[in-house]
Amino acid sequence: MTYRGVAVEASLLIAVPAAVLGAAGFGLASAAQQRATKEVAVTPTLSPRLLVELLARPMWLIGLVATVLALAMQLVALAFGPLAVVQPLLVTGVAFAAGFSALMARRRPDPLILLGGLMCAAGLSAFLLLARPVSQGTDEHIDIGSGLPLAISLVVLVVACLVYAATVHHSSRVLALALATGVLYGVTAGLMKVVTGQLRVDLLEPFLHPTLYVVCVIGPMGFLLSQNTFQQGRLISPAVAVITSVDPVVGVMIGVSWLGEQLDTSPAALAGECVAAVLVIAGIAFITLRGTTLLHRLDEAGDSVPVGPRTAPG
Repeated sequence: MTYRGVAVEASLLIAVPAAVLGAAGFGLASAAQQRATKEVAVTPTLSPRLLVELLARPMWLIGLVATVLALAMQLVALAFGPLAVVQPLLVTGVAFAAGFSALMARRRPDPLILLGGLMCAAGLSAFLLLARPVSQGTDEHIDIGSGLPLAISLVVLVVACLVYAATVHHSSRVLALALATGVLYGVTAGLMKVVTGQLRVDLLEPFLHPTLYVVCVIGPMGFLLSQNTFQQGRLISPAVAVITSVDPVVGVMIGVSWLGEQLDTSPAALAGECVAAVLVIAGIAFITLRGTTLLHRLDEAGDSVPVGPRTAPG
């Protein structure tokens, strides 16, 4: 084995555990924050007033600490591993979120919800095995020219989701908010990868480029939108499944379009990647349908999810 091969394996030994710990942290944060958002009045989407009210909730502060620790682990993972490897590992956060949410509500985690989360993780893992992402060149700068079409598409998608959520009074509006959140999180992760690359050059290097300042805008926006998503949804698992699945997909797209990472695009690989994507979508659909069934059972038993300290199962 070459020295480069040993170095890559050593880097992954740091990146993979850090990414999994990050997923666990995000899962805990999601469960705690969703529980806390049910204790305050519903606010308009992206209204900072929601964060002001949540600051007085101890459970939300626990979630905030977990978020900071999870972000630190994500930064470590991104510093040592390719974006297309680190981000999909975060999808296991849906299983962690379902487990923590059930524990906080003093219920057993629903095994089918966990199965749906594992389906999402398995689909993304299969995608990676088939795509075999390889980082090319430097990750310290973004190729604005080639990345412009993707940037425009992501902006349009986020705006469309927000408009849909604002105009449609249906449970699917929560999934639209989750989709927009996942996009913003994926963009933030991609830009954070650039920032970590700049940090390896010099501690002051990130302050000389606009990437860090864009992160300081998009990151908090995504976080605030996630709180709106948790508050307006009755179950945590479907929203987290969408967020944690869309986040890495957008991350992979950014890695390829903006950072020069390459994927295997042979016909056989593309076919397998499509099947893997279908598995991820099936996992999200499975979680959503299972969650609907659980809500119906709770409603029939007179134990519907309240706007109070108790949260939904999974």
